[in-house]
Amino acid sequence: MSAITPVAKAQLQIHFCVLLWGFTAILGKLISMTALPLVWWRMLLVIAALALVPRTWRGIRAIRPRLALAYAGIGVLVALHWLTFYGSIKLANASVGATCIALATPFTALIEPKLAGRRFSVRELLLGIAVLPGVALVVGGVPVSMRLGIAVGALSAVFVALFSSLNKRLVEHGDPLAVTGLELGAGTLALTLLAPLMPWLFPAFAGSLFVLPDLRDAALLLCLAIACTLLPFTLSLVALRHMSAFAAQLATNLEPVYAIVLAAVLLGEQRELTTTFYLGAAIILGAVFVHPLISRPARLTQPEMLGVAEAKTAAE
Repeated sequence: MSAITPVAKAQLQIHFCVLLWGFTAILGKLISMTALPLVWWRMLLVIAALALVPRTWRGIRAIRPRLALAYAGIGVLVALHWLTFYGSIKLANASVGATCIALATPFTALIEPKLAGRRFSVRELLLGIAVLPGVALVVGGVPVSMRLGIAVGALSAVFVALFSSLNKRLVEHGDPLAVTGLELGAGTLALTLLAPLMPWLFPAFAGSLFVLPDLRDAALLLCLAIACTLLPFTLSLVALRHMSAFAAQLATNLEPVYAIVLAAVLLGEQRELTTTFYLGAAIILGAVFVHPLISRPARLTQPEMLGVAEAKTAAE
């Protein structure tokens, strides 16, 4: 029996990463904390882990102050994405949150040309239009009480499109761990400053940041930060050395699919949703998988930052 090839091994590794990212929505539903403290603790734990890595500090020292400020601004968008992503899950469920985050692909197709300075693609505009029937079916396939969660989830996808497009412009100017540390550090600070205003801005997200989570939530948060964030990020760095950007994008587009299947198996969410919802989700995910077919071939560089890892392409 022949040994597994590096390419086949890389495929297995990236799919394992995507499966781990699929669990982020499930853990978000299982953690009893509201969205704000959940995201704050997750970011804090990742930063603490990165602070133990000497490479992170060497990379930060090498980044120019103006560039560091740009990464910090992107980090605020990352924090707002995670806040609205987990807010969507709390207001609806994991399946709804995962489906909404799949909208990041058509949103990026519309937003990236302006932010990344590339030509606008009519084909990508048509991709954005193609998901609209899917969105309509998703909205019609959930209870009325979950529709606010859909709106918040769509906003989360807009934040993904914004910060991923900006990261693509700057991704090659700093070490990935250092940039991740800067972005998540700035995001954590932003959430800390936002916390006193949250009861007035969006009470459903509010919660105390400085109250230690109970033992169950602490274990789930550690799993979210380490097993579903740091581990897949590190493993994807290895896998992307042996696969094309196209193959990586197709694999990472499976993340919402994994999340929806896991939500049905582990949380029984199929009992809360109708066939109409799943038909709409299939249309949206179909558009997501068509995207790499109509996009121009991309050069494989390093994966995007940890803040972009879940529910987003790992390489562009």
